[in-house]
Amino acid sequence: MRTLRFVLPSLLGVAIFLVPYPTAGGVNIGLGILTDWTRAALGDSLPTNVVILVCISALVSAFVALARPAWSRTTDGIGAVFAASRTSVVVRLAAAVVACMILFGAGPAWITSADTGGVILNDLMTIIVVVFVFASFLLPLLTDFGLMEFIGTMARRVFRPLFRLPGRAAVDGAASWFGSSIVGLVITTQQYERGYYTRREALVIALNFSVVSVAFAKVVADFAGVGEHFPALYGAVIASGVAAAVIMPRIPPLSRKAERYAADGPTSKPAIDPVGAPVSRGPEGAGERAAPDPDEPAPPQSGLLSQGLRLATERAAGAPGPRALALRGVRTTFDIWFGLLPLVMVIGTFSLVVANHTPVFTWLSYPLVPFAELLRLPDAAAAAPALLVGFADQFLPVILGQSIESEVTRFVIACASVTQLVYMSEVGAYLLKSKLPVSLLDLFVVFVLRTVITVPVCALIGHLLF
Repeated sequence: MRTLRFVLPSLLGVAIFLVPYPTAGGVNIGLGILTDWTRAALGDSLPTNVVILVCISALVSAFVALARPAWSRTTDGIGAVFAASRTSVVVRLAAAVVACMILFGAGPAWITSADTGGVILNDLMTIIVVVFVFASFLLPLLTDFGLMEFIGTMARRVFRPLFRLPGRAAVDGAASWFGSSIVGLVITTQQYERGYYTRREALVIALNFSVVSVAFAKVVADFAGVGEHFPALYGAVIASGVAAAVIMPRIPPLSRKAERYAADGPTSKPAIDPVGAPVSRGPEGAGERAAPDPDEPAPPQSGLLSQGLRLATERAAGAPGPRALALRGVRTTFDIWFGLLPLVMVIGTFSLVVANHTPVFTWLSYPLVPFAELLRLPDAAAAAPALLVGFADQFLPVILGQSIESEVTRFVIACASVTQLVYMSEVGAYLLKSKLPVSLLDLFVVFVLRTVITVPVCALIGHLLF
Protein backbone atom coordinates (compact mmCIF):
# COMPACT_ATOMS: atom_id res chain seq x y z
CA MET A 1 0.00 0.00 0.00
CA ARG A 2 2.84 2.43 0.85
CA THR A 3 4.46 1.71 -2.50
CA LEU A 4 1.22 2.40 -4.36
CA ARG A 5 0.85 5.67 -2.44
CA PHE A 6 4.21 6.66 -3.94
CA VAL A 7 3.84 5.16 -7.41
CA LEU A 8 0.31 6.19 -8.46
CA PRO A 9 0.42 9.94 -7.63
CA SER A 10 3.99 10.20 -8.94
CA LEU A 11 3.11 8.57 -12.26
CA LEU A 12 0.14 10.91 -12.60
CA GLY A 13 2.42 13.88 -11.87
CA VAL A 14 4.90 12.70 -14.49
CA ALA A 15 2.08 12.28 -17.01
CA ILE A 16 0.85 15.83 -16.37
CA PHE A 17 4.14 17.74 -16.06
CA LEU A 18 6.94 15.79 -17.72
CA VAL A 19 5.59 13.75 -20.64
CA PRO A 20 5.34 15.54 -24.02
CA TYR A 21 2.26 14.74 -26.13
CA PRO A 22 1.73 15.42 -29.85
CA THR A 23 -1.02 17.97 -30.50
CA ALA A 24 -2.35 19.86 -33.48
CA GLY A 25 -0.12 22.81 -32.60
CA GLY A 26 3.01 20.72 -31.97
CA VAL A 27 4.31 18.97 -28.87
CA ASN A 28 2.93 19.94 -25.46
CA ILE A 29 2.73 18.59 -21.92
CA GLY A 30 -0.49 17.79 -20.07
CA LEU A 31 -0.39 21.03 -18.09
CA GLY A 32 0.04 23.00 -21.33
CA ILE A 33 -2.89 21.19 -22.93
CA LEU A 34 -5.12 21.99 -19.93
CA THR A 35 -3.97 25.62 -20.02
CA ASP A 36 -4.58 26.01 -23.76
CA TRP A 37 -8.03 24.42 -23.51
CA THR A 38 -9.04 26.73 -20.64
CA ARG A 39 -7.75 29.84 -22.40
CA ALA A 40 -9.67 28.87 -25.53
CA ALA A 41 -12.84 28.26 -23.49
CA LEU A 42 -12.61 31.66 -21.75
CA GLY A 43 -11.71 33.42 -25.00
CA ASP A 44 -11.80 37.21 -25.11
CA SER A 45 -13.07 37.49 -21.53
CA LEU A 46 -9.72 36.38 -20.08
CA PRO A 47 -7.92 39.79 -20.23
CA THR A 48 -10.93 41.40 -18.54
CA ASN A 49 -10.83 38.78 -15.79
CA VAL A 50 -7.12 39.44 -15.30
CA VAL A 51 -7.77 43.18 -14.89
CA ILE A 52 -10.52 42.43 -12.37
CA LEU A 53 -8.11 40.32 -10.31
CA VAL A 54 -5.47 43.07 -10.39
CA CYS A 55 -8.05 45.66 -9.30
CA ILE A 56 -9.30 43.43 -6.47
CA SER A 57 -5.70 43.05 -5.31
CA ALA A 58 -5.20 46.82 -5.28
CA LEU A 59 -8.47 47.71 -3.55
CA VAL A 60 -8.40 45.00 -0.87
CA SER A 61 -4.69 45.58 -0.15
CA ALA A 62 -5.34 49.32 0.26
CA PHE A 63 -8.26 48.58 2.62
CA VAL A 64 -6.11 46.18 4.67
CA ALA A 65 -3.29 48.74 4.90
CA LEU A 66 -5.70 51.36 6.23
CA ALA A 67 -8.07 49.31 8.40
CA ARG A 68 -5.94 46.29 9.45
CA PRO A 69 -8.92 43.92 9.86
CA ALA A 70 -8.45 40.86 12.06
CA TRP A 71 -8.80 38.38 9.16
CA SER A 72 -5.63 39.80 7.54
CA ARG A 73 -3.37 39.40 10.59
CA THR A 74 -2.77 35.66 10.33
CA THR A 75 0.57 34.63 8.83
CA ASP A 76 -0.61 31.52 7.04
CA GLY A 77 -4.18 32.32 6.02
CA ILE A 78 -5.47 33.59 2.71
CA GLY A 79 -5.97 37.05 4.23
CA ALA A 80 -2.20 37.38 4.60
CA VAL A 81 -1.96 37.64 0.80
CA PHE A 82 -3.43 41.15 1.06
CA ALA A 83 -1.38 42.21 4.11
CA ALA A 84 1.29 43.81 1.93
CA SER A 85 3.94 46.40 2.70
CA ARG A 86 3.35 50.03 1.77
CA THR A 87 5.60 49.66 -1.27
CA SER A 88 3.66 46.59 -2.41
CA VAL A 89 0.36 48.40 -1.97
CA VAL A 90 1.63 51.26 -4.15
CA VAL A 91 2.77 48.74 -6.78
CA ARG A 92 -0.64 47.03 -6.73
CA LEU A 93 -2.47 50.35 -7.10
CA ALA A 94 -0.18 51.32 -9.98
CA ALA A 95 -0.76 47.91 -11.58
CA ALA A 96 -4.53 48.41 -11.42
CA VAL A 97 -4.24 51.78 -13.14
CA VAL A 98 -1.93 50.42 -15.85
CA ALA A 99 -4.10 47.34 -16.40
CA CYS A 100 -7.23 49.46 -16.86
CA MET A 101 -5.39 51.76 -19.26
CA ILE A 102 -4.30 48.81 -21.39
CA LEU A 103 -7.71 47.11 -21.34
CA PHE A 104 -9.60 50.24 -22.39
CA GLY A 105 -6.86 51.66 -24.63
CA ALA A 106 -6.74 54.88 -22.62
CA GLY A 107 -3.47 56.66 -21.99
CA PRO A 108 -0.08 56.98 -23.66
CA ALA A 109 0.53 54.63 -26.58
CA TRP A 110 3.93 53.66 -25.16
CA ILE A 111 2.05 51.98 -22.30
CA THR A 112 -1.02 50.61 -24.07
CA SER A 113 0.50 49.54 -27.40
CA ALA A 114 0.58 45.92 -28.55
CA ASP A 115 4.37 45.68 -28.11
CA THR A 116 4.39 46.85 -24.47
CA GLY A 117 1.36 46.62 -22.17
CA GLY A 118 -0.60 44.62 -24.72
CA VAL A 119 2.00 41.83 -24.65
CA ILE A 120 1.95 41.69 -20.85
CA LEU A 121 -1.84 41.71 -20.44
CA ASN A 122 -3.01 39.71 -23.45
CA ASP A 123 -0.17 37.22 -23.87
CA LEU A 124 1.75 36.77 -20.63
CA MET A 125 -0.73 37.39 -17.81
CA THR A 126 -3.53 35.39 -19.42
CA ILE A 127 -1.20 32.39 -19.38
CA ILE A 128 -0.03 32.94 -15.80
CA VAL A 129 -3.54 33.35 -14.40
CA VAL A 130 -4.64 30.02 -15.87
CA VAL A 131 -1.53 27.87 -15.58
CA PHE A 132 -1.18 28.52 -11.85
CA VAL A 133 -4.67 27.31 -11.09
CA PHE A 134 -3.74 23.87 -12.40
CA ALA A 135 -0.13 23.99 -11.18
CA SER A 136 -1.07 25.00 -7.63
CA PHE A 137 -3.28 21.97 -7.13
CA LEU A 138 -1.38 19.40 -9.24
CA LEU A 139 2.27 20.12 -8.39
CA PRO A 140 2.08 18.12 -5.12
CA LEU A 141 1.86 15.01 -7.30
CA LEU A 142 5.49 15.71 -8.21
CA THR A 143 6.74 17.08 -4.92
CA ASP A 144 4.82 15.48 -2.03
CA PHE A 145 4.55 11.77 -2.82
CA GLY A 146 8.18 10.67 -3.05
CA LEU A 147 9.16 11.29 -6.68
CA MET A 148 11.74 13.95 -5.77
CA GLU A 149 13.27 11.66 -3.17
CA PHE A 150 13.45 8.78 -5.65
CA ILE A 151 14.89 10.86 -8.52
CA GLY A 152 17.14 12.72 -6.10
CA THR A 153 18.71 9.49 -4.91
CA MET A 154 19.31 8.33 -8.48
CA ALA A 155 20.69 11.67 -9.68
CA ARG A 156 22.77 12.78 -6.70
CA ARG A 157 26.03 11.27 -8.01
CA VAL A 158 25.73 13.54 -11.06
CA PHE A 159 24.11 16.68 -9.66
CA ARG A 160 26.23 17.07 -6.52
CA PRO A 161 29.71 17.03 -8.17
CA LEU A 162 28.66 18.78 -11.40
CA PHE A 163 26.21 21.42 -10.21
CA ARG A 164 26.75 21.44 -6.42
CA LEU A 165 23.06 20.57 -6.03
CA PRO A 166 21.02 17.78 -4.44
CA GLY A 167 19.71 15.19 -6.87
CA ARG A 168 16.09 16.23 -6.33
CA ALA A 169 16.89 19.33 -8.41
CA ALA A 170 16.65 17.06 -11.47
CA VAL A 171 12.86 17.13 -11.12
CA ASP A 172 12.84 20.95 -11.16
CA GLY A 173 14.95 20.96 -14.31
CA ALA A 174 12.79 18.41 -16.10
CA ALA A 175 9.62 20.33 -15.22
CA SER A 176 11.08 23.42 -16.89
CA TRP A 177 12.58 21.78 -19.98
CA PHE A 178 9.46 19.80 -20.77
CA GLY A 179 6.91 22.20 -19.30
CA SER A 180 7.75 25.84 -18.67
CA SER A 181 10.22 27.93 -16.70
CA ILE A 182 7.53 29.22 -14.36
CA VAL A 183 6.52 25.67 -13.34
CA GLY A 184 10.13 24.90 -12.45
CA LEU A 185 10.32 28.14 -10.45
CA VAL A 186 7.21 27.26 -8.47
CA ILE A 187 8.64 23.86 -7.56
CA THR A 188 11.94 25.42 -6.53
CA THR A 189 10.48 28.19 -4.36
CA GLN A 190 8.02 25.83 -2.69
CA GLN A 191 10.80 23.34 -1.93
CA TYR A 192 12.91 26.16 -0.49
CA GLU A 193 10.09 27.48 1.69
CA ARG A 194 9.46 23.99 3.04
CA GLY A 195 13.10 23.43 3.98
CA TYR A 196 14.46 21.17 1.23
CA TYR A 197 16.89 23.62 -0.38
CA THR A 198 19.29 26.16 1.07
CA ARG A 199 19.20 29.72 -0.24
CA ARG A 200 22.20 29.04 -2.46
CA GLU A 201 20.78 25.78 -3.82
CA ALA A 202 17.38 27.31 -4.56
CA LEU A 203 18.89 30.28 -6.41
CA VAL A 204 21.29 28.07 -8.37
CA ILE A 205 18.35 25.93 -9.49
CA ALA A 206 16.08 28.89 -10.24
CA LEU A 207 18.74 30.76 -12.22
CA ASN A 208 20.21 27.81 -14.11
CA PHE A 209 17.52 25.20 -14.65
CA SER A 210 14.32 27.23 -15.16
CA VAL A 211 14.68 27.10 -18.93
CA VAL A 212 11.80 27.79 -21.29
CA SER A 213 10.12 24.69 -22.69
CA VAL A 214 11.14 22.79 -25.82
CA ALA A 215 7.93 23.97 -27.47
CA PHE A 216 8.75 27.64 -26.86
CA ALA A 217 12.31 27.13 -28.09
CA LYS A 218 10.84 25.82 -31.37
CA VAL A 219 8.69 28.95 -31.65
CA VAL A 220 11.79 31.10 -31.13
CA ALA A 221 13.72 29.17 -33.79
CA ASP A 222 10.90 29.51 -36.33
CA PHE A 223 10.51 33.24 -35.65
CA ALA A 224 14.25 33.77 -36.09
CA GLY A 225 14.13 31.98 -39.44
CA VAL A 226 16.32 29.05 -38.38
CA GLY A 227 13.55 26.54 -37.69
CA GLU A 228 14.99 23.99 -40.11
CA HIS A 229 18.08 23.84 -37.89
CA PHE A 230 16.13 23.30 -34.66
CA PRO A 231 17.90 20.03 -33.65
CA ALA A 232 21.28 21.81 -33.85
CA LEU A 233 19.87 24.87 -32.10
CA TYR A 234 18.48 22.84 -29.23
CA GLY A 235 21.73 20.92 -29.01
CA ALA A 236 23.47 24.28 -28.61
CA VAL A 237 20.94 25.24 -25.93
CA ILE A 238 21.65 22.03 -24.00
CA ALA A 239 25.45 22.29 -24.34
CA SER A 240 25.61 25.96 -23.36
CA GLY A 241 23.02 25.51 -20.61
CA VAL A 242 25.01 22.67 -19.02
CA ALA A 243 28.20 24.75 -19.26
CA ALA A 244 26.50 27.64 -17.46
CA ALA A 245 25.00 25.32 -14.84
CA VAL A 246 28.46 23.94 -14.08
CA ILE A 247 30.20 27.34 -13.88
CA MET A 248 27.58 29.64 -12.32
CA PRO A 249 27.33 27.89 -8.89
CA ARG A 250 31.11 28.29 -8.50
CA ILE A 251 31.33 32.06 -9.08
CA PRO A 252 29.70 35.12 -7.46
CA PRO A 253 27.00 36.10 -6.90
CA LEU A 254 25.55 32.59 -6.55
CA SER A 255 28.61 31.08 -4.85
CA ARG A 256 28.30 33.69 -2.08
CA LYS A 257 24.69 32.95 -1.18
CA ALA A 258 24.31 31.47 2.29
CA GLU A 259 23.88 27.77 2.95
CA ARG A 260 20.87 28.61 5.11
CA TYR A 261 17.34 27.30 5.06
CA ALA A 262 14.12 29.29 4.94
CA ALA A 263 13.96 29.79 8.72
CA ASP A 264 17.41 31.45 8.65
CA GLY A 265 19.10 28.67 10.55
CA PRO A 266 22.89 28.50 10.27
CA THR A 267 23.02 24.81 9.45
CA SER A 268 24.12 23.34 6.13
CA LYS A 269 21.57 20.52 6.33
CA PRO A 270 17.94 20.40 7.51
CA ALA A 271 17.56 19.85 11.24
CA ILE A 272 17.24 16.20 12.30
CA ASP A 273 14.47 15.07 14.59
CA PRO A 274 14.92 12.20 17.07
CA VAL A 275 13.95 9.55 14.52
CA GLY A 276 16.38 10.81 11.94
CA ALA A 277 14.10 12.71 9.54
CA PRO A 278 14.96 16.28 8.58
CA VAL A 279 12.59 18.94 9.87
CA SER A 280 11.21 21.35 7.31
CA ARG A 281 12.32 24.90 8.05
CA GLY A 282 9.91 26.61 5.68
CA PRO A 283 7.05 28.73 7.02
CA GLU A 284 4.45 26.37 5.60
CA GLY A 285 6.08 23.30 7.08
CA ALA A 286 7.52 24.61 10.33
CA GLY A 287 7.53 21.83 12.87
CA GLU A 288 6.48 19.19 10.34
CA ARG A 289 8.66 16.25 9.39
CA ALA A 290 10.10 16.57 5.93
CA ALA A 291 11.24 13.70 3.78
CA PRO A 292 14.65 12.17 4.51
CA ASP A 293 17.49 13.79 2.61
CA PRO A 294 18.26 11.91 -0.65
CA ASP A 295 21.90 13.03 -0.28
CA GLU A 296 22.38 11.23 3.01
CA PRO A 297 24.79 8.25 2.81
CA ALA A 298 23.16 4.97 1.88
CA PRO A 299 22.87 2.41 4.68
CA PRO A 300 25.38 -0.46 4.53
CA GLN A 301 24.54 -3.05 1.85
CA SER A 302 21.90 -0.72 0.44
CA GLY A 303 21.93 0.19 -3.26
CA LEU A 304 20.73 3.44 -4.76
CA LEU A 305 17.50 1.90 -6.05
CA SER A 306 16.52 0.37 -2.71
CA GLN A 307 17.44 3.55 -0.85
CA GLY A 308 15.46 5.65 -3.34
CA LEU A 309 12.39 3.45 -2.92
CA ARG A 310 12.71 3.57 0.86
CA LEU A 311 12.93 7.35 0.97
CA ALA A 312 10.11 7.73 -1.57
CA THR A 313 7.69 5.47 0.29
CA GLU A 314 8.50 7.18 3.60
CA ARG A 315 7.80 10.56 2.01
CA ALA A 316 4.55 9.33 0.46
CA ALA A 317 3.40 7.89 3.77
CA GLY A 318 3.74 11.32 5.38
CA ALA A 319 2.19 13.28 2.49
CA PRO A 320 -0.60 15.75 3.37
CA GLY A 321 -4.20 14.70 2.96
CA PRO A 322 -6.60 16.01 0.29
CA ARG A 323 -7.93 18.83 2.48
CA ALA A 324 -4.46 20.13 3.36
CA LEU A 325 -3.38 19.95 -0.28
CA ALA A 326 -6.53 21.76 -1.40
CA LEU A 327 -6.02 24.58 1.12
CA ARG A 328 -2.40 24.91 0.06
CA GLY A 329 -3.49 25.04 -3.58
CA VAL A 330 -5.99 27.82 -2.87
CA ARG A 331 -3.38 29.81 -0.94
CA THR A 332 -0.82 29.44 -3.75
CA THR A 333 -3.37 30.43 -6.39
CA PHE A 334 -4.42 33.53 -4.45
CA ASP A 335 -0.79 34.47 -3.85
CA ILE A 336 -0.16 34.36 -7.61
CA TRP A 337 -3.40 36.12 -8.60
CA PHE A 338 -3.25 38.93 -6.05
CA GLY A 339 0.49 39.13 -5.38
CA LEU A 340 2.39 38.16 -8.55
CA LEU A 341 0.06 39.47 -11.27
CA PRO A 342 0.33 43.14 -10.19
CA LEU A 343 4.11 42.85 -10.02
CA VAL A 344 4.29 41.30 -13.50
CA MET A 345 1.97 44.04 -14.78
CA VAL A 346 4.25 46.83 -13.52
CA ILE A 347 7.70 45.30 -14.03
CA GLY A 348 6.84 43.65 -17.34
CA THR A 349 5.25 46.73 -18.88
CA PHE A 350 8.02 49.02 -17.64
CA SER A 351 10.71 46.67 -18.97
CA LEU A 352 9.11 46.52 -22.42
CA VAL A 353 8.65 50.30 -22.49
CA VAL A 354 12.36 50.76 -21.79
CA ALA A 355 13.30 48.11 -24.37
CA ASN A 356 10.98 49.28 -27.16
CA HIS A 357 10.70 53.03 -26.67
CA THR A 358 14.06 54.17 -25.27
CA PRO A 359 17.69 53.75 -26.40
CA VAL A 360 18.75 52.46 -22.95
CA PHE A 361 19.47 48.89 -24.07
CA THR A 362 21.29 50.16 -27.16
CA TRP A 363 23.57 52.29 -24.95
CA LEU A 364 24.14 49.43 -22.51
CA SER A 365 24.95 47.06 -25.35
CA TYR A 366 27.96 49.03 -26.65
CA PRO A 367 30.45 46.92 -24.62
CA LEU A 368 28.95 43.80 -26.25
CA VAL A 369 29.90 44.91 -29.77
CA PRO A 370 33.58 43.90 -29.36
CA PHE A 371 32.36 40.68 -27.71
CA ALA A 372 30.21 39.86 -30.77
CA GLU A 373 33.07 40.79 -33.09
CA LEU A 374 35.43 38.53 -31.15
CA LEU A 375 33.01 35.66 -31.80
CA ARG A 376 33.09 36.58 -35.52
CA LEU A 377 29.35 37.27 -35.65
CA PRO A 378 28.37 39.27 -38.76
CA ASP A 379 26.35 42.45 -38.06
CA ALA A 380 27.89 42.66 -34.60
CA ALA A 381 26.53 46.18 -33.99
CA ALA A 382 22.98 44.94 -34.61
CA ALA A 383 23.51 41.71 -32.66
CA ALA A 384 24.73 43.43 -29.46
CA PRO A 385 21.39 45.09 -28.49
CA ALA A 386 19.57 41.84 -29.29
CA LEU A 387 21.88 39.95 -26.92
CA LEU A 388 21.13 42.39 -24.09
CA VAL A 389 17.44 43.14 -24.53
CA GLY A 390 16.52 39.62 -23.41
CA PHE A 391 16.78 40.91 -19.83
CA ALA A 392 13.42 42.62 -20.41
CA ASP A 393 11.65 39.71 -22.14
CA GLN A 394 12.82 36.42 -23.63
CA PHE A 395 11.16 37.02 -27.01
CA LEU A 396 12.62 40.48 -27.64
CA PRO A 397 16.05 39.27 -28.91
CA VAL A 398 14.57 37.43 -31.89
CA ILE A 399 12.25 40.35 -32.63
CA LEU A 400 15.22 42.72 -32.80
CA GLY A 401 17.37 40.21 -34.64
CA GLN A 402 14.79 39.06 -37.16
CA SER A 403 15.96 41.56 -39.80
CA ILE A 404 19.65 40.60 -39.53
CA GLU A 405 20.76 38.96 -42.78
CA SER A 406 23.41 36.65 -41.32
CA GLU A 407 21.93 33.25 -40.55
CA VAL A 408 24.64 32.38 -38.04
CA THR A 409 23.96 35.61 -36.12
CA ARG A 410 20.22 34.91 -36.03
CA PHE A 411 21.01 31.36 -34.90
CA VAL A 412 23.12 32.65 -31.98
CA ILE A 413 20.51 35.26 -31.01
CA ALA A 414 17.78 32.58 -30.98
CA CYS A 415 19.96 30.37 -28.75
CA ALA A 416 20.70 33.29 -26.43
CA SER A 417 17.03 34.16 -25.99
CA VAL A 418 16.52 30.67 -24.55
CA THR A 419 19.74 30.22 -22.57
CA GLN A 420 19.96 33.67 -20.95
CA LEU A 421 17.00 32.57 -18.81
CA VAL A 422 16.68 35.70 -16.63
CA TYR A 423 14.01 38.03 -18.03
CA MET A 424 12.12 40.57 -15.99
CA SER A 425 8.68 40.15 -17.56
CA GLU A 426 8.22 36.79 -15.85
CA VAL A 427 11.19 35.04 -14.19
CA GLY A 428 12.62 38.21 -12.65
CA ALA A 429 9.25 39.43 -11.40
CA TYR A 430 8.49 36.05 -9.84
CA LEU A 431 11.86 35.78 -8.09
CA LEU A 432 11.74 39.33 -6.74
CA LYS A 433 8.35 38.56 -5.21
CA SER A 434 9.50 35.23 -3.78
CA LYS A 435 11.12 34.70 -0.39
CA LEU A 436 14.48 33.94 -1.99
CA PRO A 437 17.25 36.47 -1.14
CA VAL A 438 17.80 37.90 -4.61
CA SER A 439 18.05 41.51 -5.79
CA LEU A 440 17.60 43.22 -9.14
CA LEU A 441 21.38 43.64 -9.32
CA ASP A 442 21.86 39.91 -8.69
CA LEU A 443 19.50 39.11 -11.55
CA PHE A 444 21.26 41.46 -13.96
CA VAL A 445 24.71 40.14 -13.04
CA VAL A 446 23.53 36.54 -13.52
CA PHE A 447 21.98 37.51 -16.86
CA VAL A 448 25.26 39.06 -18.07
CA LEU A 449 27.35 36.12 -16.84
CA ARG A 450 25.04 33.60 -18.51
CA THR A 451 25.31 35.61 -21.73
CA VAL A 452 29.12 35.60 -21.56
CA ILE A 453 29.18 31.85 -20.88
CA THR A 454 26.48 30.56 -23.23
CA VAL A 455 26.83 32.77 -26.31
CA PRO A 456 30.39 31.58 -27.20
CA VAL A 457 29.21 27.95 -27.08
CA CYS A 458 26.24 28.79 -29.31
CA ALA A 459 28.50 30.78 -31.68
CA LEU A 460 30.92 27.86 -31.98
CA ILE A 461 28.10 25.49 -32.93
CA GLY A 462 26.65 28.12 -35.26
CA HIS A 463 29.94 28.53 -37.13
CA LEU A 464 30.27 24.75 -37.45
CA LEU A 465 26.72 24.53 -38.79
CA PHE A 466 26.77 27.39 -41.33
